[in-house]
Amino acid sequence: MNPNLEQGSTLPRAQVLAERAFSTLEKFLHIEAFSGVVLLIAAAVALIWANSSYADAYHHLWHTSVSLSIGSWTVSQTLHFLINDGLMTVFFLVVGMEIRREIHEGALASMRLAALPLAAALGGVVVPALIYYGLNPGGEQAHGWAVPTATDIAFAVGVLALLGRSIPSNVRVFLLALAIIDDIVAVLIIAVFYSGGLDYSGFIIAAVGIVMVLGMQRIGIASAYAYVLPGAVLWFGLLQTGAHPTLAGVILGLMTPVFATRTRIHPLEMASKAVKDLLNHSGGGKPDPHHLAQPLKQLRQAQRDLLPPVSRVQMALHPYVAFGIMPIFALANAGVSLNGIDLSANGSMVVMLGVLVALVLGKPLGIIGASVLAVRMGWCALPPGVSWGGVCLVGLLAGIGFTMSIFIATLAFTDANLLGAAKLGILLASLSAAILGLGWGVLQARRKAA
Repeated sequence: MNPNLEQGSTLPRAQVLAERAFSTLEKFLHIEAFSGVVLLIAAAVALIWANSSYADAYHHLWHTSVSLSIGSWTVSQTLHFLINDGLMTVFFLVVGMEIRREIHEGALASMRLAALPLAAALGGVVVPALIYYGLNPGGEQAHGWAVPTATDIAFAVGVLALLGRSIPSNVRVFLLALAIIDDIVAVLIIAVFYSGGLDYSGFIIAAVGIVMVLGMQRIGIASAYAYVLPGAVLWFGLLQTGAHPTLAGVILGLMTPVFATRTRIHPLEMASKAVKDLLNHSGGGKPDPHHLAQPLKQLRQAQRDLLPPVSRVQMALHPYVAFGIMPIFALANAGVSLNGIDLSANGSMVVMLGVLVALVLGKPLGIIGASVLAVRMGWCALPPGVSWGGVCLVGLLAGIGFTMSIFIATLAFTDANLLGAAKLGILLASLSAAILGLGWGVLQARRKAA
């Protein structure tokens, strides 16, 4: 036997322990409840930091200017801009790919499957917006009508995962489909209502980016890194138009192919041939690295081409988004200085209450009411394993707005006091919705067990 194949039996103890640690960490990264906990910790740290004696340092950090200079050309933006308009583009890219995948083969693949979550999501958007607008019918406060319409997918699904296997899997699918449709509506609201006066010359640049993506797909370029440049062109074009540049992520996600890249040789055949070549070149003595390079390259290419890009890229980005981008966004945006909010001025109290009531009460009412109406009208039926108690659970958890709601609030309000009041309402509502959802879920699980 080749001695090189036996070297795993004499691994140093430190390496064995490190491998076990990394394996455990990798398992944690795929637990949805864990990502929700990390997001909650980031929000709690931001809230504590912003109300501590180091509050000034918190606010100064996110307003730190970051500059890039090449010769006489210089571009400078705040760290807050780079997070909200830059990093969040990757978050919206994953959202766009999730939408694309669900439309192709998931809960939105047909009108029969999508009818119930579609009706529930629309009810969960319209009712909270009407409740908020009823409490804030005029002035700048009215600009926040869309804040309570969104659902945080990661947080809501993470809280649902805490309930374990006592909750039927179709309830999770229903919540996921509803939240995805919710995000589609939120993206459309951002594009239509929260984009300034559009500069149509920017659409030319954005169109160039889209054409570059289509052209690269047409000639069979499968590497995700190759699409960074056209993605940047699209992002810059949307920024120039006055639309929110994070919409570039959604557009790229929806354009991501749902079928594996076509190749002359099937990826499995290529992988099998590459493995045989590796074994042949590794046998007998010390292998020549130059002879191993080509089969290793073919093996990586086969691994890449086995999965459709929409699944491959989404799985690759998910840990970075769930445990990096979203916690950083929460850390940068959830820091509400309670001492800096005057709830008696400019209708701030009504803004906070409007967001709180619309999310905690309006979301469940809209989702449950629309679902009952759709089923009674015969447009759809409850999925197998989903009871009306499960629909109520989904309605309660949908009140967790968090990431998307905070994001919309930053676009809706220019007044710092109103923005702080809206964020406070979002945090209180998300916490209340999570507690109510967990309580209702435990009650349902006990009834089912009994």
